Amino acid sequence: MNIGFDAKRAFHNGTGLGHYSRTLIRSLSEYYPEHQYYLFNPNPSADFELKGNNLHEVLPTGFLNRSFSSAWRSSWVKKDMKRLGIDIYHGLSHEIPLGIRKTGIRSVVTIHDLIHERYPEQYSALEVKIYSRKFRYACEHADKVIAISEQTKRDIIAFYKTPEEKITVCYQSCNPAFGMAVSQEEKARVRNEFSLPDQFFLYVGSIAERKNLLNILKALFLLRNELDIPLVVIGDGFKYKQQVKDFVMQNDLKDKVIFLSENEKARSSKAFRSATVFPAIYQSAIAMIYPSFFEGFGIPVLEALWSRLPVITSNVSCLPEAGGDGACYVNPASTEEIAGAMKKIYYDKEFANTLSEKGWRHAQSFNQKKCADAVMNVYKSV
Repeated sequence: MNIGFDAKRAFHNGTGLGHYSRTLIRSLSEYYPEHQYYLFNPNPSADFELKGNNLHEVLPTGFLNRSFSSAWRSSWVKKDMKRLGIDIYHGLSHEIPLGIRKTGIRSVVTIHDLIHERYPEQYSALEVKIYSRKFRYACEHADKVIAISEQTKRDIIAFYKTPEEKITVCYQSCNPAFGMAVSQEEKARVRNEFSLPDQFFLYVGSIAERKNLLNILKALFLLRNELDIPLVVIGDGFKYKQQVKDFVMQNDLKDKVIFLSENEKARSSKAFRSATVFPAIYQSAIAMIYPSFFEGFGIPVLEALWSRLPVITSNVSCLPEAGGDGACYVNPASTEEIAGAMKKIYYDKEFANTLSEKGWRHAQSFNQKKCADAVMNVYKSV
């Protein structure tokens, strides 16, 4: 088969949607080499590349397509798909080209979450309108819908009334580099390069209200006289980030919170922007703290489990799906529970080690082969 992908985020996104896209494309290429994979990319990328004998990057050609690359991606790309003989097109992040059904090309779309429907107040009115229109169109017109968790599947049915039989849950995997032990020398080198302390807790994700960084900082404040361990934050944000930084300043936590994404060396480092140093950072941490109120899946949880890093996460949404029996669960609204979990993991080494081993075993359910198989089965069913 000739399989096409909306590869915008595979080439340009350094967060969850990008990691999902790159990992899936590479896994399919490795485990199903008999197929050809065409990666439709609206603009050249300086940060990410995907190379292989059966991987073909397709950029817009001609003045109009290059000048209006968004229009090419959302509609005009159909001409290139027909020219290349694409059998199946996979919208990896909530979208498919307008009118694709008229081309006779079968289509699949991955829906990661419907957070804009659940928490519209955390978006602008225009964003909610645009996202709702795109997501709903994709769910209605794609031949098959992939949900990345049972939680997301339930939301697609609830909000868009998509028939259940049209939706398949295909869990995602993560970069296999997280599962490879990083040497002590490499970890020390990375810590030195980015001025990281020898011991730290870790938070990875956008700094958005639902991801609940503020409550982690409140837990850190509760522990100020008991646990002198800083928090390293990888991620960025806007309005909510300012609330977080205000709390840091007002409560004298400046030396306890390291916003690594603001570090000049990190910002100028391709290895940081492309996340290739993340396994070393994960494996240097004491625990991943991810008490989000709501997620589509929560890829940092899986990355941490693969890294044998203890995880503190929420007992709500899809996070118990991601963490299984390998995570320490807390009520995300309770700063006391978050603080208690941080304290227990730091002081109770037996508990932390048990958590790491259980997490590693649970992570095997999300290996690259299983995730590639699940998606390929969807392609074959279309």
